[in-house]
Amino acid sequence: MSELLVRTLSGLIMVMLALIAALQGGYVFALLVAAAATLMFFEWTRMVRGWGLGWRVGGFVYALLPALALLWIRERDLHGFMLLVWVFIVTWSTDIGAYFAGRSFGKRKLAPTISPNKTVEGLLGGIAAAALFGGAWAMFTGLGQSLLALAPLYAIAAQMGDLFESGMKRRAGIKDSGTWLPGHGGALDRLDGLVPVAMLTAAAQMAGLT
Repeated sequence: MSELLVRTLSGLIMVMLALIAALQGGYVFALLVAAAATLMFFEWTRMVRGWGLGWRVGGFVYALLPALALLWIRERDLHGFMLLVWVFIVTWSTDIGAYFAGRSFGKRKLAPTISPNKTVEGLLGGIAAAALFGGAWAMFTGLGQSLLALAPLYAIAAQMGDLFESGMKRRAGIKDSGTWLPGHGGALDRLDGLVPVAMLTAAAQMAGLT
């Protein structure tokens, strides 16, 4: 089975689980979020072993804040589920758009010392995909025009989150943060882009922008 097929199938399973749990909300979604945050923190502590206490504390905050943000978004009001799906769409479309644009058109390296495979063309593809699909969902559900502007900005944040984790892995001398997810690596590998998008969306919601 090809790497792309494995990545696609496992990705679809994760998408379905996330959407089903998000639709259920309550304890079901809270348990999924708690499990993901626990895996993230576990992988983080293995990665930063020997780096000092500050890095361990930072990992706890890194796992906790997006978890709280996701729960806040989902349960804040009647539009919580639709906004949560928007968060997922922006994050997923950024990742998918960057992957395929980078493979198809990538020439200029984005950050070669951190992640040699990432390209400027991939970044632009991720931004375009997030703007298109995130914007379409926002318009379809009536979430508000502010999300049309936030989608491409959050796509940049998602890719910066990806680069941050790539930098940590490079320092730790590892390829993936874990092996839990076939074709994707570990929880940190899969959720690094969701971390900033979730927190920024919760912040925008608190500020009355969504």
